[in-house]
Amino acid sequence: MQARPARFLEERDAPAGEGESVATRIAELARRPENRGAIAHWETMPARPARFGELSLPLPDALTESLAAQGIARLYTHQVQAIEALRGGLDVVVVTGTASGKSLCYHLPVLERLIAEPGATALYLYPTKALAQDQLKGLTRLAAGHPDLMKALRAGVYDGDTQASTRRRLRDEGNLILSNPDMLHQGILPSHAKWGRFLSKLRFVVVDEMHAYRGIFGSHVANVLRRLTRIVAHHGGGHRVVLCSATIRNPGELATGLTGRQVQVVDDDGAPRGEKHFVFWNPPYADEARIERRSSNVEGCALFTALIERGAQSLAFTKSRVAAELVYRYARERLERVEPGLGERVRPYRGGYLPEDRRAIERALFSGELRGVVSTNALELGVDIGGLDAVVMIGAPPTLASAWQQAGRAGRKGAPAVAVLVAYNETVDQYLMRHPAYFFGRSPEAACIDPGNPYILAQQLACAAHELPLSPADETAFGPQTPAILLALEEAGETRTIDGRAYWAKTEFPAARVNLRTISNDTYTIMDATRGNAVKGTVDAISALELVYPEAIYLHEGETCFVRELDLRQKVAYVEPRAVDYYTQPVLDTHIHVRGELQRREWRGESVILGEVTYAWQTVAMKKIRFHSLDAIGYHPLELPRLTLETSAFWLAPSEGAWSAVARAGLNPIEGLSGVRNLFLTLL
Repeated sequence: MQARPARFLEERDAPAGEGESVATRIAELARRPENRGAIAHWETMPARPARFGELSLPLPDALTESLAAQGIARLYTHQVQAIEALRGGLDVVVVTGTASGKSLCYHLPVLERLIAEPGATALYLYPTKALAQDQLKGLTRLAAGHPDLMKALRAGVYDGDTQASTRRRLRDEGNLILSNPDMLHQGILPSHAKWGRFLSKLRFVVVDEMHAYRGIFGSHVANVLRRLTRIVAHHGGGHRVVLCSATIRNPGELATGLTGRQVQVVDDDGAPRGEKHFVFWNPPYADEARIERRSSNVEGCALFTALIERGAQSLAFTKSRVAAELVYRYARERLERVEPGLGERVRPYRGGYLPEDRRAIERALFSGELRGVVSTNALELGVDIGGLDAVVMIGAPPTLASAWQQAGRAGRKGAPAVAVLVAYNETVDQYLMRHPAYFFGRSPEAACIDPGNPYILAQQLACAAHELPLSPADETAFGPQTPAILLALEEAGETRTIDGRAYWAKTEFPAARVNLRTISNDTYTIMDATRGNAVKGTVDAISALELVYPEAIYLHEGETCFVRELDLRQKVAYVEPRAVDYYTQPVLDTHIHVRGELQRREWRGESVILGEVTYAWQTVAMKKIRFHSLDAIGYHPLELPRLTLETSAFWLAPSEGAWSAVARAGLNPIEGLSGVRNLFLTLL
């Protein structure tokens, strides 16, 4: 990689080529007097040619011909290595860049097995429904290249949106099911007796976008995969596992933690890459006091629209749903002023939209009908939206891995591309602006999970006991905490031990109460009260109390909707379109009660403590914020339920010496603690 100083912008000639034209547009903007000094760093990553490999045994003719129909004559090195490892009976994790052809690493060996063994089955797991739908399209295109593949493949998506008749058909006849961990957890494993045919012949389990499985979600999924292995063995099946991931520091460790198996790491990325310009843009100070910087959302919007004006198909990433809606609204207004109708070729994209609306946006972006999309990280994962010319990240993503994944959305095959990171005026963002070597000179973070977390494991063991009685041998899969947790479950009346085996002792369905991703299974429906209560979207129960509380302004594809009522019992928010010049922000009140310490360590003379806490939070008021100016124009108290979460936490306990040192320096200790809190929020 080649770093270029900011003065390069005033010396370089206008480069040729579409991708270079996009980079030139960024350079032109930086040369404007009002943007002087905005570019903190400019990194140029050179193009890289493809590297190919040869299989020791060729693929079946049907697969070779189908690949040829898609213009694929040779396989990249990492694809060959993955296929050879799977043929050799190994479990594999493939770790290569965005758009490097990772899906062929599992499609090809799976289809090869389905041709050779007609009764064999395979299960593909994706972290989102959209990814499963997207991959089914790619798989179907591949199979359509030869009649033998079409005959061998009986595939379909099995998720919460799948109709009951289709679910039964896939269960009874399908040989390749695309699903998600949530559906495996709540829809397949608890009913495994009905899935005997599929599970007894299971040969492959694919876990795509492995890097998404970290933290609480990843820890739950690790236990779900152990439950799957246990149930498959019960039905007499045996399977290999294929995991695919963006670049992270510890792919082998994470893959083993998720599956409980040793895996072969394949990271020799042979896919080609076009030249990429990566620009760090730090919004200039807003005034001579040099404290506040210009709004990052407004700045990012200006870059995003300038690229679209130049003809670059672009994607802007934001850090929240509200930010995505605001940037979209501002972008549409700007583009309409440039050229009537151009604003209609930009759309927002986020969670909470109806599935059919999200699919329509994905198709329009892939086809080129849309020139730009403003998204949350919902488009970070690998839904095929084609190669874009530019990506603008408004605010540093939470991890380096996430940043590289978002930046990887820019770049048509072999073509130059641009990624711009627009900094927030926050600790981590400003650190990156001052120390770009930290970003470009080190590998992404390790992804951490803890399948043995007692809060998580207790829920998962309850689910496992419901599926099949637990025996002492299951401690090997679930860990040494298993006996103690089973004892606690028995004391709570949830399990009963008979002849050394723990049976589920209740009539309720334990998987139904366990959400893999959040602390609540509930979803609120957002309805338009002026259009016969037509459904506009959805929101999870936790976010509902921060987004669709009474009198809030709910932003939906640029439209301002006034929340008439939030029905907590029916879990419905009733809204009506209303033209207003402001949006709303919730004011939260939080409280943490320490229930007990578990561990205490000394670090640099200060105490770091791990313990059990009760965390409570409540939306107590709302602020009205005027569009563009960001002036606060109203404040209203609210009466909404207080939510609580019992969990474990760690905290710092500054010593008296630390407090005294801060006071002697004339600094505000509360502001210092607030800064540390914000740093932890960003890092964690």
